[in-house]
Amino acid sequence: MPEYQLGKWNLTELVKNPKSPAFQKQIQELEKQALKFEKIKSKLDPKMSSKQFMNIIQQVEEISENMSKIGGYASLAYSSDTQSDEATSLMTKMSKLGSEISNKILFFDLWWKTQVDEKNAKRLMANAGEITEYLSHKRLFAKYALSEPEERIINTLDVTGISALVKLYDKITNAFEYKMKIGNKSKVMTREELTNYVRSTNPRIRETAYKTILTKYFDNKGVVGEIYQNIVLNWKDEGIEIRGYKSPISMRNIGNDVDDKTIDSLLSVCKKNSPVFQKFFVQKAKMLKMKKLRRYDLYAPAASNIKEKNYSYNNSVKLVFESLGKFSDKLEGHARKVFNENHIDSEIRQGKRDGAFCSTLTPKITPFVLVNFTGKSRDVFTLAHELGHAVHSQAAQDRSILVQDAPLPLAETASTFSELLLYDNLSDKISDDEKKIMLSEKIDDLYATILRQSFFTIFEVDAHKQIGEGTTIDEISKTYLQNLKMQFGNSVSLTDDFAIEWSCIPHFYHTPFYCYAYSFGNLLALSLFQRYKKEGKDFVPSYINILSAGGSKKPEKLLSEHGFDITSPKFWQEGFDYVKKQVDTLASLN
Repeated sequence: MPEYQLGKWNLTELVKNPKSPAFQKQIQELEKQALKFEKIKSKLDPKMSSKQFMNIIQQVEEISENMSKIGGYASLAYSSDTQSDEATSLMTKMSKLGSEISNKILFFDLWWKTQVDEKNAKRLMANAGEITEYLSHKRLFAKYALSEPEERIINTLDVTGISALVKLYDKITNAFEYKMKIGNKSKVMTREELTNYVRSTNPRIRETAYKTILTKYFDNKGVVGEIYQNIVLNWKDEGIEIRGYKSPISMRNIGNDVDDKTIDSLLSVCKKNSPVFQKFFVQKAKMLKMKKLRRYDLYAPAASNIKEKNYSYNNSVKLVFESLGKFSDKLEGHARKVFNENHIDSEIRQGKRDGAFCSTLTPKITPFVLVNFTGKSRDVFTLAHELGHAVHSQAAQDRSILVQDAPLPLAETASTFSELLLYDNLSDKISDDEKKIMLSEKIDDLYATILRQSFFTIFEVDAHKQIGEGTTIDEISKTYLQNLKMQFGNSVSLTDDFAIEWSCIPHFYHTPFYCYAYSFGNLLALSLFQRYKKEGKDFVPSYINILSAGGSKKPEKLLSEHGFDITSPKFWQEGFDYVKKQVDTLASLN
């Protein structure tokens, strides 16, 4: 068996050498393709034959694949060295090229959405195979589309309207400087640096870190709150008054290709299960030797007194393979491919971007994975998570590039599922003390990705309604504080300074109602994992089929074909049953 070592990825499969004439030729070919495609414009006719229609689609796929290769190369090269001037300038060049190409082929998309009558659309979709759902989802928006001049007016005004408001919010909040005393020294920090102190082992430092952030937002609540109210009003005016969507949240649901009923079910189950996490917070207080957690202590490391185990990179990689392999050889094979083809960048070095991601460029190319591996147990789970994404993409590698990616709510299924397989595999191999740390970290993450995100969405539903009827910033803060009280019950002591926390959540400003996608993806994976625990190996083919569908089917339809009804609360409850079991296990170790 090979020894796995930290290293850099090899991007030559995408572009041999960005300085070579061959690369210039790659770009020229792409531009030629786009120009050729533009000539189709005059031939577009709803009455065209299915063959002609599919021929056009094939050209869209080819252009997308070629652009994805070149653009993907630029962004991956930049991620691996953000300090390189060459990589930065190539990235800028390729972004510009990408938007030029998109604009050149956009006419086909608009024609399909708005110019083709229902009868011909049905006829053309009848032979479209796996991309039928993709095409019909696009037409779903047509129902809410306006005339071309109206759309042009909205697009033009958006630049100085809602987009400008979001930019202003970012500009104002990114310029905030936070002064905090550490020991007897005062330090000026960014929010990113300050957030690290929220996880400090010292309760005083945690409290100060939170207060420093919240005070800054409280002092600026007039302007930051005003921006939020205007974004929400714009969302309502355009979405409901002008386009005719049913409710503010259903605009996001339609974009995610899920039904309102599914999301209602999801949110109501999350609300009902807040006591599951409340029990965890009581356990965590015990671990921290506190009477009761304060909201400042939510992300405190629960095991500062136990030495954390370090994992070598070689062992970590093998552990992830083993966990996937116990479930399915096929999935383990997909994960190994990333390493065999040297598509992983794992070492820590100057200039490389932080964090971790998995990038799928085209169905024909094995995904690229970036991690920054330091040997903590968290890093092993990150590795499992990103390789889960890579497995998902490869399971759908026979799909068209247009439908290889799962829709947003399904996008975290395989990544979370891989983490669950790893945890399952590890929990037999570690001591009770280690298990306690790992379990507590894991439930922390489940809280942050499931309950917290769903309560964010519940707050947004309330806030959008409230702002639509006319309100004040202080009233919005009251609504948010109520939301926190509902979430924590008596398990955590809350102070009023958290009332302004909503204004620090960029998602509320950038992409309203985005947050439930996290709850959806994580709970979905937990519910599927519960099924696996019940059904054993019989569950494996179903799971692989779900992954291999990519984005070719609507989530409700895809899952119902495998016996899962995601519109029903019962399905989501299975995910919470898993969390409850983990909380009970932690209580028994405490």
